[in-house]
Amino acid sequence: MIDRLLISLLTGGHVLLEGVPGLAKTLTVRTLAETISTTFSRIQFTADLLPADVVGTQVYDQSTGKFLVKKGPIFANIILADEINRAPAKVQSALLEAMQEKQVTIGGVTYKLEEPFLVLATQNPIEQEGTYPLPEAQVDRFMLKLRVGYPTRAEEKEIMRRMASGEPIPIDHVASPEAVMAARARIADLYMDERIMDYIVDIVHATREPGAAGLDDLAPLIEYGASPRATIALAQASRANAFLRGRAFVTPDDVKAIAPDVLRHRVLTTYEAEAEEVTSDDIVTKVLAKIESP
Repeated sequence: MIDRLLISLLTGGHVLLEGVPGLAKTLTVRTLAETISTTFSRIQFTADLLPADVVGTQVYDQSTGKFLVKKGPIFANIILADEINRAPAKVQSALLEAMQEKQVTIGGVTYKLEEPFLVLATQNPIEQEGTYPLPEAQVDRFMLKLRVGYPTRAEEKEIMRRMASGEPIPIDHVASPEAVMAARARIADLYMDERIMDYIVDIVHATREPGAAGLDDLAPLIEYGASPRATIALAQASRANAFLRGRAFVTPDDVKAIAPDVLRHRVLTTYEAEAEEVTSDDIVTKVLAKIESP
């Protein structure tokens, strides 16, 4: 999960985290913000939340007789949108518009959001009552969707050893927002061979037209394939993956490593797939196994 959060930070893409409560999602995001000396906001999404509670609103000042702008928690570098599927659609739209445009409008005035700007949204996969599932078009705006699982026995023992005392763990500031923006510029210029570009396009197209890629058995299982936004996200994330491993070029292994997290929420399955208990992860795995890498 940490590796994928770094990739999202270095590309400016947002992340949807899916996992049960108690897996330190909030702690991870807060720690990430502290390591790069940025501001952090946590927004707890509930059924009675309003768009103004997220982006801000105008407040009347009686002493001056004027309206003042009170900025909301969206005005931070790293945002944790906790249980995003518990808020109504209009609140989700307000957040997702800010994610896409990286600006918000309050009282007819547009305010730019400070870079680096990163939204990490969480949702609980086991509770469905009182939730408003994100529409597919809005989920597509997240660069990555990560499934956070339980730790291993050894990992859980180490967690207990570190956290049971209740003492806060010291965190070192290892980077600055300026360093993050400089790294983004370097990643954008990272070399990607024409064959790697073709490989990425072939993978995405195989989710739309599986028959043309020799995957006829997947055709009745896919309702909609990945959008062109997936192609862009896969290229950006592959570059960042190569950068984190100290390489100045992208390899097919970079694409394969990041593809499941980029594509799992963009490949929509049919009722037939649900009946056969075939998930989007299974489909992406079959596509990666079929498409020949350069």
